[in-house]
Amino acid sequence: MSMFRFFPGIIIVEAAMVALAYTSMNAADGRFWVSIAILATIIGLLVAFWFGAIADNIKKDALAKAKEDFVRERETLLIAAEADKRSVLEESHKRIVKETNQVHAKANFKLGAAFVGILSVGAVMLSIQLMTIGLLTLSIAGGGLAGYVIRARQDALAYRSKAALTAIASLPPIQAEVVKTTKDAQKKLPQKT
Repeated sequence: MSMFRFFPGIIIVEAAMVALAYTSMNAADGRFWVSIAILATIIGLLVAFWFGAIADNIKKDALAKAKEDFVRERETLLIAAEADKRSVLEESHKRIVKETNQVHAKANFKLGAAFVGILSVGAVMLSIQLMTIGLLTLSIAGGGLAGYVIRARQDALAYRSKAALTAIASLPPIQAEVVKTTKDAQKKLPQKT
C-alpha cells in the first residue's frame, strides 16, 4: 500500500526526464546543456525531498502503530498478571484456612480428650471418698476448659479482623489528582481575615 505513495513521483520524474531528453536532442548547439543539467538536478532534488517526506510519514505511521500494539499488549499482560496473582492469593488463602482448620480440629480433639480424662479422674476420686483432691481436680479441669474457650473465642475474633484488614488492603488505592494553584487563582480565592 505504501509503495503506491511513491508512484506519482516516479511518473513525474520520468515525464520530466523524457521532456529534458527531447529538449536536449532538439537543441543542436551546446548552450542549453548547462540549463538542462541544472533543471534535471533541481527536479531530482525536489523528488528526493518529496520521497524523503513520504518515507518519514510511513516510518512515523509504522512507529505509532507499533507503539499502540505494544501498549495494548502490555495492558493485556498486566491484566492477566493481576488476575493470576489474585487467583493464586485466593487459592493459597483457601489452602491456609483449610490446613488451619484441620490443625485446630486435631488440637480440639486432643484437648477434649485430656479434659474428659481429667474430669473422669476427678469423678473417680469423688466416688472413692477423696473429696478434697476430687474437687480440686474438677476445679482445675473447669478452669482450664474455661480458659481454652476464652482463648479460642479471642483467636476467632482476631482472625476475622485480620481477614477484614486483608480484604481492605487488597483493594486498589484511591488516586487523587494534585491541583496546582496559580497566582491568578490564588487572587480569586477568598482571603481569610
